[in-house]
Amino acid sequence: MSAMTPAKKTFSAAEQQQIAIPTSGLFDRSNAFSIDFSAIKSNGYSFPLPVGKVKVVDDNQALEISTSAGDAVKAMFGGVVRLSRNVNGSGNVVVVRHDNGIETVYANNAQNMVAVGQRVKAGQTVAIVGSDAGRTYCKFSLMVNGGRINPKTFIDLNSHTLRKQTVLCKKNGTYVDVSVIENLEKQPKDVKDIIVSDNDDKIDFTGMPKSEWAYPLPGSHVISPFGGARHHSGIDLKTRPNDNICAAFDGVVIMAGNYFGYGNCIKIKHNNGLVTLYGHQSRNLVKNGEKVKAGQIIGLTGRTGRATTEHLHFEVFFKGHRLDPSSIFDTANKSLQQITLICKNGVVKTQRNYFAKK
Repeated sequence: MSAMTPAKKTFSAAEQQQIAIPTSGLFDRSNAFSIDFSAIKSNGYSFPLPVGKVKVVDDNQALEISTSAGDAVKAMFGGVVRLSRNVNGSGNVVVVRHDNGIETVYANNAQNMVAVGQRVKAGQTVAIVGSDAGRTYCKFSLMVNGGRINPKTFIDLNSHTLRKQTVLCKKNGTYVDVSVIENLEKQPKDVKDIIVSDNDDKIDFTGMPKSEWAYPLPGSHVISPFGGARHHSGIDLKTRPNDNICAAFDGVVIMAGNYFGYGNCIKIKHNNGLVTLYGHQSRNLVKNGEKVKAGQIIGLTGRTGRATTEHLHFEVFFKGHRLDPSSIFDTANKSLQQITLICKNGVVKTQRNYFAKK
């Protein structure tokens, strides 16, 4: 349920002409996806006009960011330019479709500096700010599937920073419901302290002591692997009803409760930079904000949510990217894979290490 697929570089004629248009393929795999803004690195985000003054307009659906003539308008996230043209009533407009599922709109530009199909990075100049009626400003908005979203949902307008939270975007007919499901700004200090630094893009599992990791469901077997025709977002592990589920690594619980089709669900942010998710429990045994150790029993297997049998649904994320859990764990031997996990330029790769550390 994470929209992290790179945006495409080709667009239909309608997509290149209309500011607001549904994002093709956005909900093909699921009727919902989440965005973990706390996992975005400092160089993965930019406020459109960092020194500008912000005014909320259009019934909280857009921002007017006032600044000086000649200032550069910056892309908020990495993505691909979908629209770059003059639009009646909005002046020169740039729309960027981002890899996380969001689109951003930069209007009232004096000059657009990018072309359709061009890939841009966060902070890259996409336009020069324009003037209208004696005022110099960029009119900025965010969209999901063609519908505008209140910018304050994602951005602290006082500091111009992203809110450290996870947001769920769920399709509801022709609309998209956007809700906050995790907010690290409101969670205990321990949760904030565990966030890995922006420079920590590598995890070496080679020779990791057994005290620092645990297989989430000992004695289990895989009944549904990652991916496949169903685009399965994790792996399903089965033993027996109400069996003990273990925390995979040390960390802090950032979500514990009922979570849509996952039923009773737990999400843990780990000291090593991973985030793991455990779903369908009959009962959760930990609470939001609680510190846990590797191997600690955190819940009991069940069939809450969308499940036809008692089992554990297990997911793994690194830097906001969903991974195949079997790339971390050898599911046949219930052991840790001897690999180094590397995130570079937004791509996660595994490097197999054939000689364990002594």
